Formats: sequence, structure tokens, C-alpha cells
Amino acid sequence: MIGRLALLLTMGLAAPAAAQTAPALLPQPAVETAGQGAFPLPKVLTVAIPLHDAGARAAVERLSELTAKTRLGTVGVANGGAIRFVRTQGLGPEAYRLIVMPDGITVAATGDAGLFYGAVSLWQLLTEAQARAIPAVTIEDAPRFAWRGMMLDSARHFQSPAFVMRLIDAMAANKLNVLHWHLVDDQGWRLPVPKYPKLTSISAWRRGAIAPGAPPLPVEGGFYTAAQIRQIVAYAAARHITVVPEIEMPGHALAAIRAYPRLGMGVPVPPGTESDYGVFPWLYNADDSTFRFIEDVLDETMKLFPSRYIHVGGDEATKEQWNASPAIQAKMKSLGITSEDKLQGWFVARIGQYLAAHGRKLIGWDEILEGDVPADATVMSWRGVDGAVAAAKAGHDTVLSPAPVLYFDNRQGVDAAEGPGRGALIALADVYAFDPAPASIPRDAQAHVLGVQGNLWTEHVRGDARAAQMAFPRASAVAELGWSAGGRRDFADFVRRLSPQMVRMKALGIAGSEAVFRPVATLSPDGAKARIALAGQPGLPIRYTLDGSAPSATSPVYEKPFAAAVPGRLRAASFLDGAGQPGAIDLPITAAALRHRDDTQLALCSQKVPLRLEDDYPATGKRAAFLIDIEAPCWTYEAAPMDGVTSIAIQVGQLPFNFQIGHDIDTIHFAPPATPDGEFEVRDGCDGQRVATLPLAPAAHNPGVTRLSAKLPPMSGAHDLCFTYTARGPNPLWAIAGVQLETAR
Repeated sequence: MIGRLALLLTMGLAAPAAAQTAPALLPQPAVETAGQGAFPLPKVLTVAIPLHDAGARAAVERLSELTAKTRLGTVGVANGGAIRFVRTQGLGPEAYRLIVMPDGITVAATGDAGLFYGAVSLWQLLTEAQARAIPAVTIEDAPRFAWRGMMLDSARHFQSPAFVMRLIDAMAANKLNVLHWHLVDDQGWRLPVPKYPKLTSISAWRRGAIAPGAPPLPVEGGFYTAAQIRQIVAYAAARHITVVPEIEMPGHALAAIRAYPRLGMGVPVPPGTESDYGVFPWLYNADDSTFRFIEDVLDETMKLFPSRYIHVGGDEATKEQWNASPAIQAKMKSLGITSEDKLQGWFVARIGQYLAAHGRKLIGWDEILEGDVPADATVMSWRGVDGAVAAAKAGHDTVLSPAPVLYFDNRQGVDAAEGPGRGALIALADVYAFDPAPASIPRDAQAHVLGVQGNLWTEHVRGDARAAQMAFPRASAVAELGWSAGGRRDFADFVRRLSPQMVRMKALGIAGSEAVFRPVATLSPDGAKARIALAGQPGLPIRYTLDGSAPSATSPVYEKPFAAAVPGRLRAASFLDGAGQPGAIDLPITAAALRHRDDTQLALCSQKVPLRLEDDYPATGKRAAFLIDIEAPCWTYEAAPMDGVTSIAIQVGQLPFNFQIGHDIDTIHFAPPATPDGEFEVRDGCDGQRVATLPLAPAAHNPGVTRLSAKLPPMSGAHDLCFTYTARGPNPLWAIAGVQLETAR
């Protein structure tokens, strides 16, 4: 028998600018077959479900939530059945069939997840159709991989429970089904363990690192209560998302050792170390009492998380303290273990046995392959794809999550609007081009590839809004990699389907980065005029205006650099199907702007550890960001136009050197300062003569950004100006926010 619910659609959104040639569904369905005619949308749609079918009712409830959040209406009880959710046999657990005909719509599936994903696709069609009609189509769809994941690092920076649930909504809207929740690391402990209250009373909190002399930052952090975790896990399960918790071991253990020093090797933790980033030497010891602690933590974890998998980390366990510990060396001798790496393998294997005894399965980063891990351990490959290849060949299941392409703390745009992050550019197209089933994995081992996952590490991602921007839209590309069949990649078509998806996700509370659509402008002098060059990521046409009006479908299309009057105004936007996209720019064209470069427009002289770091000041509000190689601070203003330039001004800020980089710190060298606070030096080419010196004294006691200026000798033509500074050591780091060349007039 069929029960009936009504979908009350109040069509309040504007109609699309142009009809699409195919449904803009994301991820791309396996098979789409266009039909004849269209299903006209009345003001009230009725939804019919089988009586007593809890899974179908849940799918319709989720559909109702999605339509309500996108202002399309809500679901209520009524008669009729223009839309039917039905059960059918023979489809996979996540597969569905969606049939749109002129007289009605049918969502069919075997499993609950299939009905839910059919509802998600129907919602996407409804948002496209709005007050019009849905073209007739038959969609046969199923995922390519079982694991389609996103990792959220809540240990480095804490996100609110409300944000985690909004992230889950956005994941579900993209048919992602695993939230890998990184709850424990050196910088913070977010999991409540009643037996060990100091884990949260001490190690859930810290003060951000500051440069010497800067005012202290307020305490930051937090932890999730057991009730909040249960709510989040249930919220995810209702959307067919499994939450996999990660509890790091034996490395990344500083937070636990801060709370309970007996868990380490007795090496003191200097105050403030928890606000550093990098690879820490503090590891758990191998005492039986420490294993009892870990088992207690895992017991609490398993109470809160019903996931089959428990992630135990296992990565970046540098062994200096183990090597220097008599107790560890004695333990190794008693076990007949000949190296610290093998001890780590023994450590992880022991934890794997404990999890197996409790009906759970160990998953860890690819370093766990260096030891004798359980045969059924699952490997998450992050150091490229080599870990996945080795795991699959050895008979281990694996998830591909390689750095840097699936590490979403890397910048996704090249301009200053992108904010802080790792310095490498991992654009949306880079993510979309990743192959989650590389040919290096033998055909007979491909079945061990469970799927693919994007990772949002948050060392340089402060706040919920930044987390949303860094995760999306790259997570949408991961969703398509994990769901859609291989060999059908068309980035232009993906971008076409992404544009409305970003609008939908914004309605769900997740505003993704606009970098993929945002034009990047470079202004330089061209005689008495300005030379303007524009670039964009996706290959969409960029339209621009110079009269102050907003770009439209009739505005000029950018083809090559052009000249513009000074002063003036440049406005530009990417266009898709005749409609302007997010990320439009609006820039004044002034004489000063032609000779200005911000930090992202300067070239780093090296790429050892490039980062775009957020200033440590002010405590609240907007902070500056600086692109810098922390191991070799040096910048170049390439082809600087020097005709008529008489002086130079640079904006500089100081940053704490809060990085655990081991012996690499010994390779950082500076020229000795001539003045107590040091000075910036400007050279005509990095190996050329010095043309200006800017003492840092005015900036030494200013925690914010300081403007320094100096005269320049007469120069003509284009020169590569090279910027370095003198110092007695790496703390503080000095960084450049912008460079301004100044003329006499």
C-alpha cells in the first residue's frame, strides 16, 4: 500500500538565466537518458511512499529539509502521488533509479541509502526547475566507490557543533558518505573521556602563538560533549554518513602528555609548545599503563561512535625520544624488537588486536605498513599513492587521500582574497584530475581500493567560515571522483554543474570559495595608460567593463592584455551560460595601483616550506596574511617598472616562528643585522647590488602591519627587485604584505 505526503512548493527563487542542455546534477549520474516532454511543476506536489516504510519516510523527510532550506517549500500529509518513492529489487545498497515523466516522478531503490540519494538528485532537479518544469529523464545511478570521504581536523582549530552538522548537510548534498573526524592531535584534545578529565580541562585549550613582544591572544579551543557527539553521529547517520573518529598514536601525542606527563618519556614540554605546528618528538611510551590509558580512551570512543572503523593515526612518529629513552630501549630488548620503527609496528598491531576483540577494524595512515599490522587493517594513503599501491598489493583495503592534491589546507586561489593556508596552489581542476584508481595498482588488487577522501587540516584554518571555504568546492570534486564512473572527466561540464550546486550549498550554510570563478587582475604601467591582464581558473569567458557598470552578457570578453585610461575602474567577472558567476572583482585603476604588488603577487625565491600565514594580531577581527617561505624568507618583485621611481615602501609584519621542524631549523640563516632590530634589504636581483635598506626599528614594537619607506637610486626599465631581511634568528619571522613603488609626481 502507498501512503501519501504532500510537498508544498512555494517557488520563491528567480528563474535561471538560460535553460541547461542536461540536468546539472552533481555528482554526475552513471546514466542519464532524456525523455519526451517535461513534468510541469504545480504549486503543490504530492509525495507518495509505501506505508510503514521507515527508510522511504526518512528520505522524504530529508527531501523536505532540503527544499525548505532552499526556499522551495516543505512536506506535509495529503492525498495524491505525483512523486512516488518505491522499493525495487536488484539495485545496490546506494543505487537508485529516478524517472521523470510528464505525468509524474518515481524514485526507486532497493536500500534506504538509495532512496536518500534519489531524493538528493530530485532536490537538485527541483532547484533547477524552480517554478517551471523538469524535463523528462531517466537516471540510473550508483556510486563507483563505497568510501567517499571528507576529513575534518577539529584538533588544530575547534569548529562549532552547528558547523559540523552544516558540513554534514553539504556532504550529503554531494553524496559523500564518510566524515573522518580528526579529534586528537598535538594542539588539542576534543573527545570527552570521564576517566581522564584533564584531557579536556587542560589539553582542549591553548593560546595562539605570538611574536616576541606582541600582546597575548585569548585562550581558544573547546571540546565536544558526549551528548553533542551522539547528536552529530545520529545527524550524520540520518543522512547516510558514517563518522569515523581518529585518535592519534603513537605520535601526535602532545595533548595527552600535556595532561598526563606519565604517558611520555619524561621529556618536559615547554610552555606554549601546543601552539606550534609541524612534527613533534613527543610520543607515547610503551608501558602497560599507557596501553591501559589508550584502551580506556578507545572504549569511550567506541561508546560514542558505532563506526566499524576506528582511525588510529600512526603517522609522523619521529623517534628521537624513543631512541634516547632507557625504558623504551629495555622494552625493545625484552620484546626482541630491533628498531624503533618495528616497535611502532608492534604498538599499532597491539591496538589493532584490541579493536578487533571489540568488533572494530583499525584504519591508519600509510606509515602503519612499516610494521607488522593486522592482516585486516585498512590503509589510508597520504604520502602520494605509493601507500595505496603497497597496501593493495599486500592485500589490505585502502583509501586514497594523497598530499598535496587532496589536502585542502593548500590554497585554491592565487590572489590575496584566498586568505591563509599552505603556499602550494591546489586548484579545483587539480583535484578533479586526480585518478583514484591509478594504473600502478594491479588490476587484481583494484578491489582493495575502497575509495577516495579529501582532508581539511586546520593549522592555518581558523573559524567555521574559513573551514567551509577551504573544504568547498574541492570536496564537490572529491564527491564526483568517488561517485561517478571513471573515464568521463570533463572539467568544463563539471564547472557548469558546480555553479548551481554552490548556490544550493550556500543555502545549507556552507559558503565555498569563489576562487574557481574569480578573475585575477595584474595592473602595470604602459606609458601614460594602464596595461591590464586578466586570468581565471576554469577557462570560462571573463567579461569586463571600464565605465563602472557591472559586467553583463554583452560586455567585452577578455582575450589579451589591453590598455586602459588612468584613473579608471576595472570590473570583471566570469560568465557561464550568459550569467555572471561569484567572485566578480572591482578595482580602481590608479597610478599607485600600477606599481603595487601584494604578497601573493610577489614571487617567493624558494619553495622549501611556503605558507600563507595569518598575522597574530589583532586578537579579534580581520588579520593580515603573508605569503612566505619560513625556511628561506625572500621575495621578488619581478619586472618591476622603475622608470621615474624615486622611492619604495613596503608593508611588513612580524610572525612567531612556531614550527616544529627538527634539525631543519639549523639550515635557516640570515645575514647579521647592522642595527639592533635588523633591516629589510632591497637588491637589484638577488645576487645584485643593494639599492635600499629599510630599518625594522619602527616595526619592532608594532604587532600589526608597519609601513617602511626608503629612497631609491635612479633606475630605468624593468628590474627584478629582491627583498630579504637581516636577523639574529628565525623568531620572529618578518614578512611582506605589499610593495609600493613611488614616483616623484
